[in-house]
Amino acid sequence: MRKLLGWVLVGVGAFLLVVGLLATTWAPDQTQKTPLDVNSQTYLTGTAQKINPDTGELDDLDVKILSDTKVDSERSTDDVALFVNTTCVTEDAPDTPDCIGDKNDPRLINNSVDVFATDRVTALAVNDQRFEERGATTHEGLVNKWPFDTQRKTYPYWDGMLNRAVDVTFEGVERIDGLETYKFREVVDEEPAEVATDIDGLYSQDKTIWVEPKTGSIIKQQQSETRTTEDGETLFQIDAVFTDETIAKNVADAKDNVGSLNLLGSTVPLIGFIGGPILLIVGLILALGGRRRGTRVASKREPARV
Repeated sequence: MRKLLGWVLVGVGAFLLVVGLLATTWAPDQTQKTPLDVNSQTYLTGTAQKINPDTGELDDLDVKILSDTKVDSERSTDDVALFVNTTCVTEDAPDTPDCIGDKNDPRLINNSVDVFATDRVTALAVNDQRFEERGATTHEGLVNKWPFDTQRKTYPYWDGMLNRAVDVTFEGVERIDGLETYKFREVVDEEPAEVATDIDGLYSQDKTIWVEPKTGSIIKQQQSETRTTEDGETLFQIDAVFTDETIAKNVADAKDNVGSLNLLGSTVPLIGFIGGPILLIVGLILALGGRRRGTRVASKREPARV
């Protein structure tokens, strides 16, 4: 019985060692990748000023923003995720839907679609003819998330108004609902840009982004954007921030994902590399020790003499 138990422990110990080895070598490459089933909706709320073409005056508006982001799994690969992002900015009025398809609807401020490809590990934009043929447009830097194991440093971050990446600087560490985040900031000051269709002007942006560093997911974002004519006349201005509901959901999702990564990256290897050898040693002692005792007992038995 002890011999059988010993070999069982040897098998379990060897299994734990293999699991620990896989958790430190193979698992990170599989788990620290952007999943191909992303389908998320991010909501922002705020205020805006928009030029009224009929009066030439600025209208003060309450606004809401929906950012719908999905991975097109059929057009993605093992290394690159192809995203389709739809952004709708509408007047926050009673009975106004989150997204309006009719461009003539006066409640609609902006409705745009952006298709881009990013590396599933580094989160950096990928510009390749294969993905351009699948609908992606040229992007630079980070687009919609930070890399796994985000560092406290400056990153290049895509700005769609400028059609290029700009620097986002690390501003410090903050906790949001108990979750540690890294705070990054983008500042653009009166850069030349196409501020409206066929209208050149000046564009300014002050955007702060809170990122969960283990997963690189964006937890919170607030921004202040201004578009003016080249003479400085304001055409559009908006201040917006993630809704409380969106922030709460992002925090909950991040905590779950961090827990899963920590389980695979720390807890499982610890159990495997500590528990595995212990069970191996105990199992070998029981299995081989029992065999030696059995051999000694048998050797003492002498055949009966007649």
